[in-house]
Formats: sequence, structure tokens, C-alpha cells
Amino acid sequence: MQILDRLDALIDADDCPAAIEEARALLHQFKPRSDALTHAIDFLLDLMTLSFVVECYGRGFELLARTLARRRLAKVRLLSGGVDCARQK
Repeated sequence: MQILDRLDALIDADDCPAAIEEARALLHQFKPRSDALTHAIDFLLDLMTLSFVVECYGRGFELLARTLARRRLAKVRLLSGGVDCARQK
């Protein structure tokens, strides 16, 4: 599964802290200093915001926070040309 597809699946995860850790690990696969990495970090912040919102306010704002994360990931896809920019190993 591609990095961006896996990140998309994490948006719906019930265990937000675990999803954040997995997202961090996936982001390490992007090429350093790439535009996709810069925008993917913004996505990670949105995912962390989702976790915070759910933890503090319950499920009432969950849909809005997930929508924000999905929009940010769509931006990452567009800016990366839809191709995962993984490091060559």
C-alpha cells in the first residue's frame, strides 16, 4: 500500500495516538526536504488536532476534524503529483 493511501486510512482510525505514531513512521519514508514532506507534516498536525479534539470534546467535532485532515492529505497528493516520494533504500 502506498504511503498516502495508508495515511488516508489512518484518518478513520479509532485509536488516534496509535495512528499518529504510525503516521510519523510513514512520514520518515518521504525524501528529506521534499515539498511533499513539508505538506505531509501539516497533515500530521491535522491528525494530532483530530486526536486532541476527540479527547477533549468527545465525538461532536470529530467529523469536522476528519474533514480537515482529508483536505490536507488531498493537498499533499496534489503537491506530490500523486506519487509517493519514498526514499531510495
